Amino acid sequence: MGKVTGFLEYERIEEGYKPVKERVKHYKEFVVGLTNEQAKVQGARCMDCGIPFCNSGCPVNNIIPDFNDLVYRQDWANAFTVLDSTNNFPEFTGRICPAPCEAACTLNYNDDPVGIKSIEHAIADRAWENGWVKPRVARVKTGKKVAVVGSGPAGMAAAQQLARAGHDVTLFEKNDRIGGLLRYGIPDFKMEKHHIDRRVDQMKAEGVTIRTGVMIGKLPEGSKVTNWAKETIDPQQLQKDFDAVVLTGGAEQSRDLPVPGRDLDGIHFAMEFLPQQNKINAGDKVKGQIRADGKHVIVIGGGDTGSDCVGTSNRHGAKSVVQFELMPMPPEQENKALTWPYWPYKLRTSSSHEEGCEREFAIATKEFMGEKGKVTGLKTVQVEFKNGKFEEVPGTEKEYKADLVLLAMGFVSPVQTILEGFGVDKDARGNAKATTDFTGGYATNVPKVFAAGDMRRGQSLVVWAIREGRQAARAVDEFLMGFSDLPR
Repeated sequence: MGKVTGFLEYERIEEGYKPVKERVKHYKEFVVGLTNEQAKVQGARCMDCGIPFCNSGCPVNNIIPDFNDLVYRQDWANAFTVLDSTNNFPEFTGRICPAPCEAACTLNYNDDPVGIKSIEHAIADRAWENGWVKPRVARVKTGKKVAVVGSGPAGMAAAQQLARAGHDVTLFEKNDRIGGLLRYGIPDFKMEKHHIDRRVDQMKAEGVTIRTGVMIGKLPEGSKVTNWAKETIDPQQLQKDFDAVVLTGGAEQSRDLPVPGRDLDGIHFAMEFLPQQNKINAGDKVKGQIRADGKHVIVIGGGDTGSDCVGTSNRHGAKSVVQFELMPMPPEQENKALTWPYWPYKLRTSSSHEEGCEREFAIATKEFMGEKGKVTGLKTVQVEFKNGKFEEVPGTEKEYKADLVLLAMGFVSPVQTILEGFGVDKDARGNAKATTDFTGGYATNVPKVFAAGDMRRGQSLVVWAIREGRQAARAVDEFLMGFSDLPR
């Protein structure tokens, strides 16, 4: 694969970023992709390693050595054909996937891995530029009707695959646009939304009916989950009207921080803060937008969502941004002999961190402080993990100034009332209970109701959602027709 001696001759080439001072002034993407020649060099580094661990490291099992080789040979059209065979939305994953495939790259054992993500990004963008991405309309219609509830990457993948199998698919979304957290969670500077819009147009051409602003079931009273629905449909009605229902909503129940002072104004979930800015970027008006302008911002949670809050706060013009992480600071370099080919535990610095952010590790919030009902700061303590739990380190108490606190500590589970509305059994974590077995997989305890993506597995990656959407589509097709030609 690639050039036989390429991994010995060439170094890894990283995608570039536009300067910080320039990019923090707008919400557009700022990654500088690989040129044709750079992509060719990266493809040349792919080894003829015998066992391509990258394939299994990738949740959608992209055929990575093959498209690396084709890019090395500058056969971009066939490279896209290979990539498109396993991944419905490579322009999404080429931008926002953390690339577990690169962690599993054989070359990564004692060198820098092949730039697989950057190659995928390059292939996908060239495919759109050259008009290779076209609707694939089913030749024969089955007459079967399928409802897909939730239009994130799992729902989009399931809907597209089922439509290509000839079923009449309706994709339901409670908010005003398709995309789920791709649309209203991930900031535009990481992925602009025209990428989603192009796929929605493709899906419509393939026969998918899109219904936005429709809530299936109900949210609990006082829920902070984003909901711009103008219509509600009872789950039982949906089961009557369709031959199969696929639940592909997100794990939208944010993890809270119930410490003294939590009810003060100025403390918000990340998923209250981020969707508003994305909506404004789309040209909509938002009353009472949560803004970080001139404020001391504390982001609690050290993951990707927290990083997105950091980047958005900097673009608002925050006075300072501090990000808290409960876990201790990871090592800058993983122990590859212990972790390869699995996802390594190491310090990860995002582009948002580079734009301006102080990071604190092994820190817990004990109390929010405030005046006149508004948050003004918080009290913290350093912690260490002992005897199976986090314990406070005496003498490490500290106070931080804060005008805005954003809670980005992950998501607990899907909204429970949605699952209860369908009568779906839940696992110990509150997710829809369903297996991934080859036969009968993704089926819940309720006849003809299936579940996939975060709704079934809990909070996870976009690439895992795409995988589950594809596999669930095959399970539904087999359920309806007795067999399926869809890939798994």
